[in-house]
Amino acid sequence: QVQLVESGGGLVQAGGSLRLSCAASGRTFSRDIMAWFRQAPGKEREFVAAISGSGGTIYYANSVKGRFTISRDNAKNTVHLQMNSLKPEDTAVYYCAAKPNGYSSLKPQYDYWGQGTQVTVFS
Repeated sequence: QVQLVESGGGLVQAGGSLRLSCAASGRTFSRDIMAWFRQAPGKEREFVAAISGSGGTIYYANSVKGRFTISRDNAKNTVHLQMNSLKPEDTAVYYCAAKPNGYSSLKPQYDYWGQGTQVTVFS
């Protein structure tokens, strides 16, 4: 059974930092594209960041570039999202996702999803 389990969300003041983690199990993810998406209340789920299987290629949404860092540890089947300089507009449920083969920022192309972790940034 494939599972993605997110952790690390919480309540943080604007300007602060959080580190999200996603633990994957049930298949070999080392060749998969791993990504983070987020969904704010009343809004569509949007792409945040993605990382290739080797970790050598990384993509960010413009809204988080320079503030967020995605990384992965294939030995532990985990992917992380370090979020710095957080803003109230970063408030959302953050989801981990995985897909085989090539990069995409489109959520329908991702096969596996976690349940999400809430991030709330207050000013």
